[in-house]
Amino acid sequence: MSDGAALQLALALPPLGAVAIALLGRWPNLRETATLATGVALIAVVASLVPGVLAGERPAVEWLQVLPGLAIAFRLEPLGMLFALVASGLWIVTSVYSIGYMRAHDEDHQTRYYVSFAVSILGALGVALAANMLTLFIFYEVLTLSTYPLVSHQGTERAMRGARTYLSVLMTTSIVFLLLAVVWTWVLAGTLDFREGGILSGRASDGMLIALLALYAFGTGKAALMPFHRWLPAAMVAPTPVSALLHAVAVVKAGVFTVMKVVIYIFGLDLLTSTGASEWLMYAAGVTIIASSLIALRQDNLKRRLAYSTVSQLSYIVLGAALANTWGIVGGSMHIATHAFGKITLFFCAGAIYVATHKTEISDMRGLGRTMPFTMAAFMLGALSVIGLPPLGGTWSKWYLALGAADAGQILFIAVLMVSSLLNIAYLMPIPIRGFFSAPTGEPVESGIREAPLLCVIPPCFTAIGCVGLFFFADEIYRLLLPLAGG
Repeated sequence: MSDGAALQLALALPPLGAVAIALLGRWPNLRETATLATGVALIAVVASLVPGVLAGERPAVEWLQVLPGLAIAFRLEPLGMLFALVASGLWIVTSVYSIGYMRAHDEDHQTRYYVSFAVSILGALGVALAANMLTLFIFYEVLTLSTYPLVSHQGTERAMRGARTYLSVLMTTSIVFLLLAVVWTWVLAGTLDFREGGILSGRASDGMLIALLALYAFGTGKAALMPFHRWLPAAMVAPTPVSALLHAVAVVKAGVFTVMKVVIYIFGLDLLTSTGASEWLMYAAGVTIIASSLIALRQDNLKRRLAYSTVSQLSYIVLGAALANTWGIVGGSMHIATHAFGKITLFFCAGAIYVATHKTEISDMRGLGRTMPFTMAAFMLGALSVIGLPPLGGTWSKWYLALGAADAGQILFIAVLMVSSLLNIAYLMPIPIRGFFSAPTGEPVESGIREAPLLCVIPPCFTAIGCVGLFFFADEIYRLLLPLAGG
């Protein structure tokens, strides 16, 4: 199979899987088999494209010519390769976890859930593989609309209110800001294609570049840059597998991926460095990193604490893009993968705790490591990766980001990264420490292992091991990403 055909097949598999899931909805075992089979086929196809991209190939396909020079088209490059691998690979793990979680809770509308999940993966892949801003914008909106039924899945007033916040913030930012940025780019450059070195050099004043970058940064609401972050904590009303999808597999990663891709292929690193047009974005990201970490410290609800942690961690990637140098781009892009594995582990563990104990508040989780040792051990590994301690994957992405700040002469942001890591320790590590070393408050000390069902325990253990693996296989990711900065 040619790489172009593999690209087409990768885009076709999620909608085909969604149709199969819908048709098999009356038979849960077959429906879930279709989900898993589609996921396995997808990661196999996506992985088959890696050797070619590493060798410098850039497979491309075109679906529809909208206007002369403007098409719905796809082209695979290193950053899109990384995002496609993360989205397709973690879809399988999240699907396994979903089966255990949804069955344990006997959730309603499970067929709708799995269909929406498959369509959301199509949205994520379309964003990853887009050859221009028009294609990216279309699939960005597909991702927003397909995840709305997931956020509102439980159908309660609280769930519907959170889903309305989710949809209104993301649709408003994309239509008011992002669409305007896309049209403005078309007027300035006469193209929306993603090109090495960017397409705006010599076509706009410094002030226009700053304004345009602001439209892209705040218009990409999924990047959760303050003050457009409210949708993320509001969406925590969704079932935990959906939270994992939002935070690790597709949604927020599509946001920061878009910011990174716009910086590299629309503006170009040389243009941003020479004009200083992205310096304000460094400060916006720095404020978001620290402020959301401080808010996370005050949250007793575990999922809300993890949600504000995600807001902070996403701005690491925005900071890497704003630094506009080799180390910043590599570190920020690498953080897409390392944060995905760390944060999905934490959310999986939160869901496993809820399934086994129905506890959602951190203050109620003292001594829980004695009865749920595998879940709490996985949580600790995921937390250490998010913090950035070796030998876990988050170490490398934070290291390269610090090198990027040093290379740009932005010493302040090395301090931001260090303070943020200390805050990571403050809001994440008390959870496993209390779980293992504190007795339950006002309750007898329980003995024996009472973990969640196996399908809710295996996935976080697997992704926790993945956090370790990313530390030792970082060279391969580095080699994939280096061409983004002209290396």
